[in-house]
Amino acid sequence: MINHFVHALAFSATKHRDQRRKDVEASPYINHPISLVDVLVNEGGIISWDVLCAALLHDTIEDTQTTVEELTKAFGKNVASIVLEVTDDKALPKAERKLQQIAHAAHSSHEAKLVKLADKICNLRDILASPPAGWDIKRKQEYFEWASQVVSGIRGSNSKLEKIFDTLLEQGRARYKSELGQ
Repeated sequence: MINHFVHALAFSATKHRDQRRKDVEASPYINHPISLVDVLVNEGGIISWDVLCAALLHDTIEDTQTTVEELTKAFGKNVASIVLEVTDDKALPKAERKLQQIAHAAHSSHEAKLVKLADKICNLRDILASPPAGWDIKRKQEYFEWASQVVSGIRGSNSKLEKIFDTLLEQGRARYKSELGQ
């Protein structure tokens, strides 16, 4: 299975090769899916190869020209299914996509919930450490509150990861409340 995982890593790196994160440093995008795997394995104790492969591939359908069929052929139906579950429909307006994430979180598979939880943990960490360029305090606060709503639907998936998420959520709330002088 490790060959499957390494293939997913290489596939994701190729698909995201020209993409950058929105932080001031414009970090390579591939750092994000690698961070998800790190969180899942080293903080959540997750060792499912399908979950780890899906974490590496979680944004390929949404942010690249990758198709479900391509993922299914390369990584199997289960990995493709997990990726599809965490993929936003970019044809919808951003506000609608965010509402759908909240609505669909509770109905996702256990594997998809783990990927989603790791994604939110990584995003909160990134916003705290090196937020997207141009995001004001209000936008950061709104992201934290929205992430909290998404994660409320996936509680019970992994207590270790939920505790990490909750700690980050409280750090963000305290920081942004302080910065606003509240």
